[in-house]
Amino acid sequence: MRAMPASDLTGRARLREAALRLFAERGFEATSVRAVATAAGLSPALVVHHFGSKEGLRAAVDAEVLDRIGTALRDIDGTEELMVSLGAVSARMFGADPLLRGYLRRVLLEESASSAALFARLLAGAQIELDRLAGAEGGRIGGDPQWAPFQMLCLILGPLLLEPVMQPNLDQPMFNPQVLARRSAANQQLLRHGLFGPPPTAPG
Repeated sequence: MRAMPASDLTGRARLREAALRLFAERGFEATSVRAVATAAGLSPALVVHHFGSKEGLRAAVDAEVLDRIGTALRDIDGTEELMVSLGAVSARMFGADPLLRGYLRRVLLEESASSAALFARLLAGAQIELDRLAGAEGGRIGGDPQWAPFQMLCLILGPLLLEPVMQPNLDQPMFNPQVLARRSAANQQLLRHGLFGPPPTAPG
């Protein structure tokens, strides 16, 4: 989710990108339409013109975020082991983009109807990926099927939401590539074998 130069974006896209950044930094409630327009170098009237309202702007930002996440996951070509690929893509996507992490953290912790709706869409995406994994792993997922997508999202979003309090308890930046790779491998082990399952086999 690297930001494009403003000169390469339409007015609508410039407003959306400015809103993404400001919502991540300040939160939705603390960000005014005027602040978004100023950051985009455009008139506040254009927010209403393009999005109808501040809520419409937020919906557009949510849709863009979900589209970028979905595109990254759909681009997995299946040539590698699927669980490894999904873990690597998720880790890379969030690790490389502090703006995406900040946006999701702000939005999901705001306890609003829009936040719940965004989580519901992430949950639906998690179910799709679980169904893909079930097919790749022999057509069956153990455990409680109702809670499985919630558990998957907790593994992915937990470090993102808790980054401010987790980081002081770690000796390396928690989103650097090496830490992400280790956490991704641990998540895969947990998903496959459970917390008290057999340890991973040492490469040989």
